[in-house]
Amino acid sequence: MVKIDGIDKKILRMLMEDARRPILEIARNIGISGAAIHQRLRKLERSGLILGSKFLINPKVMGYTTMAYVGIYLDKAMSNPMAVKELEKIPEVLECHYTTGDWSILVKILCKDNEHLMHVLNKNIQQISGVSRTETFISLAQQIDRQIAI
Repeated sequence: MVKIDGIDKKILRMLMEDARRPILEIARNIGISGAAIHQRLRKLERSGLILGSKFLINPKVMGYTTMAYVGIYLDKAMSNPMAVKELEKIPEVLECHYTTGDWSILVKILCKDNEHLMHVLNKNIQQISGVSRTETFISLAQQIDRQIAI
């Protein structure tokens, strides 16, 4: 477990709010030098706490409006690694999780519309060797989108 102090928390909160916020602005806000901010960020990156930063694309602007979660039933647990390799090849698959319960795998997929979703399910996911069936849930609207609190 990584030990962080109050200054680290302030830095992280500001960057989680806006990852493009200038280091000097953060330094002025907190009352320490820009160099100290850089040192702390390098330490947090080395510790593995910070996984990186990225730009977020608005999928709706690109025409992707259907978000779905698909529970995948596999014939055998030993099919898991092979199924995941095949799922990685499907660009619409955004996340893939091994799960407890009835499904072997849960995936989050993003499609342009319901017809596109049906195509991905029928022509891609359900054609993977070892997949016995799927259960699909369409997300009507995302209500919460956040990271863990610091």
